[in-house]
Amino acid sequence: MEPINDLPLFLASVALISLSGVMAPGPVFAVTVAKGYEDKKAGVLIAIGHGAIEIPLIFLLFLGLSEFFRSILAQKIVGFLGGIILVYMGFGMLRKREVKSIEPQRLRSTSFVSGFIATAANPYFFLWWATVGAALILNASLFGYVGLILFTAVHWSCDLAWDTFVAVAVFKSRRFWTQKVFNIVFTFCFAVLTAFGLWFIVSAVLW
Repeated sequence: MEPINDLPLFLASVALISLSGVMAPGPVFAVTVAKGYEDKKAGVLIAIGHGAIEIPLIFLLFLGLSEFFRSILAQKIVGFLGGIILVYMGFGMLRKREVKSIEPQRLRSTSFVSGFIATAANPYFFLWWATVGAALILNASLFGYVGLILFTAVHWSCDLAWDTFVAVAVFKSRRFWTQKVFNIVFTFCFAVLTAFGLWFIVSAVLW
């Protein structure tokens, strides 16, 4: 990736690249949908939980630890353990679907914890940061610590905006949900989490 020497242009590119990633369906999206049904503020807490992993990681990569996160062994360990956790979370969604009521039923973990776990359990999150993310951090470093801080703020703001939008949209629309819609949505969340979890486990074993 060729460095961008204009700070506003660089930050605009960060926003576009970040949004393309955060808007893709994945474990964090699934828990945001599920938690958003309970609480319209869930997206904010999920983004904070996500940031609790992501922000320290950005500074670790800035200090030169990208090679560690590219390590096959590290990816295997995160993939296998993370896969198990995601499958467990997925079955938690399935149990929620089986409740014969569309009234909010609290999931066991808080929104913050759900965002933290869904992020930490995803080996491709770390791989993205060790590759594409590392290139962006290198570009940000050309502008010094100010560039790195602004880069981090812009990237995380994209997570915050999208997670908040999803959670609020789900919460505001839930009064229109029938039992069938409820079942479909939480089956979708179950399918996303377990599919990613099994994929991570199989990838870790077969690599």
